Amino acid sequence: MSSEISFGRFFLPGPTEVPPDLFDAMRRPVVGHRSPEVSRLIEEMQPAASRLFQTWRPVYLSTSSATGMMEAAITNLTRRRALCLTNGSFSQRFHAIAGATGRPADTLEAKWGEPNLPDRLRTALSEAPGRYDLVTLVHSESSTGVLNPLEELAAVVREFDDVLIAVDTVSSLAGAPVRTDDWGLDFVLTGSQKAVALPPGLALAVASERALARAREVEHRGFYFDILKFEKNLERWQTPNTPAVSLLFALDRQLARMMEEGLEARWRRHDEMARRTYEWVERTAARTGQPWHVLAPEGYRSPCVTAIVLPDGLTGPEVASRARAHGYTVAAGYGPLKESSFRIGHMGEHTLDELEALLAVLDEVL
Repeated sequence: MSSEISFGRFFLPGPTEVPPDLFDAMRRPVVGHRSPEVSRLIEEMQPAASRLFQTWRPVYLSTSSATGMMEAAITNLTRRRALCLTNGSFSQRFHAIAGATGRPADTLEAKWGEPNLPDRLRTALSEAPGRYDLVTLVHSESSTGVLNPLEELAAVVREFDDVLIAVDTVSSLAGAPVRTDDWGLDFVLTGSQKAVALPPGLALAVASERALARAREVEHRGFYFDILKFEKNLERWQTPNTPAVSLLFALDRQLARMMEEGLEARWRRHDEMARRTYEWVERTAARTGQPWHVLAPEGYRSPCVTAIVLPDGLTGPEVASRARAHGYTVAAGYGPLKESSFRIGHMGEHTLDELEALLAVLDEVL
């Protein structure tokens, strides 16, 4: 995006727009990654990072995309077989990683645009006792805009003593409630580039004590994404591999911003933007007499990204192109939904006023 374009016009579902002051933080001189300064930085960030995840546990910092920590979930936490809950592209990635790393795994599929539901999960685990020791899911599926009922799904998993739950919160953490400890989540991961509103390149994760105990039972955990190495290195406020120090500087500043806003206020802001988007879709359908609608069903909609199904005669790439001609960025639908829908990423540091400006442009161009 050109530096001449002002902040507040970039509404991709990820990467999201980055506040300019975070780039200023990244311009600090690089220091040795094993230096006392970096150890102090990691230590001082931990309270805010743990609060973001709503946990007492420390937060791992990985120089990778979030996919790296998805791989960590698979390679560290399953001895027998994983059950991957899928309802979009990114939840399918857990299953693909299992196949690529030689871990047995099955899928429990919901249609794209539908949520994974607790009763189906309970049935799957009950009908195959002892078959699974790990359940994976994506909280906010950014390919469809569906928010899976994480608290309820986690409660089902806890009914089965030997089963852990690993959750991708890449497009929900910092934009929607994620209560790691209260909901009994065993491994929670996110990336820097969505609701956290940093440039891509960092993954953050939290492992429960149960997850650490499981990892100790798994012989071949891999090298780069061995969570026991992350845990061990945090004892001296370090990372197991060379960190992206400049991104840590930005993370430090962004955590301070989020704590200043307050998590409850931040969640509220995201919810308000989502609800305004739904109202706009309903109004557009009524005004045009065309079947515009939000893909995700009510009650299962992400506060961070909305997928909007278009009427005949419009395509996702066409909507994105028209918005781009007016200086705004939205996304076409994802995968099989590319032509029939488009997506608005209303997350990170965006405000309701900035969203209103985007919706006014969409009114004009559509």
